[in-house]
Amino acid sequence: MEILRGEGVSSGIAFGIIHFSGKERSHAEKRIVEDWQGETVRYEKAREKATGELEKLYAQTLEKLGEENAQLFEIHRMMLEDPDFSGCITEMIRKEHVNAECAVEAAAHRFSDLFSSMEDEYMQGRAADVKDISHRLLRILENGSDETAGPEKQQGAVILAGDDFTPSETAQLDTTHVCALLTQEGSRNSHTAIFARTMGIPAVIGLGELLQPQLEGMDCIADGFTGEVLLSPTAETKAAYLEKQQKELEHRHGLEAYRNRESITKEGRRLPVCANIGGPRDLAAALKNGAEGVGLFRSEFLYLERPDFPSEEEQFRAYREAASAMEGKRVVIRTLDIGADKQAEYFHLPKEENPALGMRAIRLCLTRPEIFRTQLRALCRASAFGKIAVMFPMITSLDELRRAKALTQNIQKELAAEHIPFDEKMELGIMIETPAAAIISDLLAKEADFFSIGTNDLIQYTLAADRQNRSISSFCDPHHEAVMRLIRLTCKHARENKIWVGVCGELAADPSLTTEFLSLGIDELSVAPPSILPIRAAVCESGPLPLQPPT
Repeated sequence: MEILRGEGVSSGIAFGIIHFSGKERSHAEKRIVEDWQGETVRYEKAREKATGELEKLYAQTLEKLGEENAQLFEIHRMMLEDPDFSGCITEMIRKEHVNAECAVEAAAHRFSDLFSSMEDEYMQGRAADVKDISHRLLRILENGSDETAGPEKQQGAVILAGDDFTPSETAQLDTTHVCALLTQEGSRNSHTAIFARTMGIPAVIGLGELLQPQLEGMDCIADGFTGEVLLSPTAETKAAYLEKQQKELEHRHGLEAYRNRESITKEGRRLPVCANIGGPRDLAAALKNGAEGVGLFRSEFLYLERPDFPSEEEQFRAYREAASAMEGKRVVIRTLDIGADKQAEYFHLPKEENPALGMRAIRLCLTRPEIFRTQLRALCRASAFGKIAVMFPMITSLDELRRAKALTQNIQKELAAEHIPFDEKMELGIMIETPAAAIISDLLAKEADFFSIGTNDLIQYTLAADRQNRSISSFCDPHHEAVMRLIRLTCKHARENKIWVGVCGELAADPSLTTEFLSLGIDELSVAPPSILPIRAAVCESGPLPLQPPT
């Protein structure tokens, strides 16, 4: 028996025969065209047909997987109409006189590479969206045929394998035959992974060159928990995994009991479990999983998914939608965190030797106050429609916090003079994601209304280890004592100054730390929507725990 090791991104155990999807995509041939105007018209007709296909796919996915997942294809339609993406294609046809296929492929490479290079996994997942719409355009341009019904059917249980699957392919899987997915590439937040979790089928990604076509037809077990793929398993191994599969089914059923419960320990201590979201479209998933608020609204996604700055009105509508949807539950909105891995060309940021330590987040906002003012006005206006709290990222000094607060307060005075309503008690807090902020958290706690510990960057900066660099992953221990000491210190200073403190990084979704967070007096955990129920279960099953004394 041979074992392949990847990353499990959709839990579960599956038994079946490996089948490769067989969807090889050739590169577009470059041709020089004299009639570039006619070639542009040809592209526009293909775009119109692609839009029609996406409308049909939206309806199919709505019926099969619900509004939350169907919304993706509405986003794809909007991407097709995006002037930045489409303009890149038409400009190349006009200036270089190349065929539409070549221009589409070049634009797809440009935009998918941009997303893939970002550190944030959510944004990395957007690369698949770009590839999906480009493949759709190329298919129409090359043969004009309608979309196929997805990977071909096979008899019996199939474990489908490939380099990766587009969202369109994944949404159209025939789950009566396909019981698991294996890919060479992909990310945890790709739509392949998200759809697999929605459909309840195991998925293992990142198998790389281990996943070869010669495995076609081989009997295997896919373990979506560990990321292992067991080839030609013995009868004893199959029996052991059948038992594991049964236990997992029982566990999933048990989690449903926590969907509509409050996150309260056995001794009556409340620890709300909230959702991390990237924008209004993630609200449905948050509410479906019983989020008790939004602990992190990543507002930079409103900037990253467009060709130019969002207006005050556009931002206001997005923030208002989130506040209204949560019906009085707190919505913590992080101000713009552009820079480092999250780049938008229209910001015209200079190239930096080490962007993670450069012009990003609060530094960018304080040096570009005209951008910051627009966002703060939108946030203050939206606060009249729900319980919004504003959070400043990457704070390293007391001066940064004071300058951000002063700008916010000046804007509130302007709104009052204009008779525009806002919440005069709107909380202003900070992220603790640098060692500097944790060490001076006693000073910051006297100026901030709350802390939210962003463990992803805190780990990276404390250990001087790029968490996206797989070659040093063994040196990046998220439970490192130095990291835990900074978290404990932050909690101590928050309690002493009577402000609330939450955790919104990956460690919040680690059930092994829930007891530790309870003992530290953490007031809120915020996780990705799929992690809400497991963490709520961990909270509810926690027994009596004394608060750790300040040290």
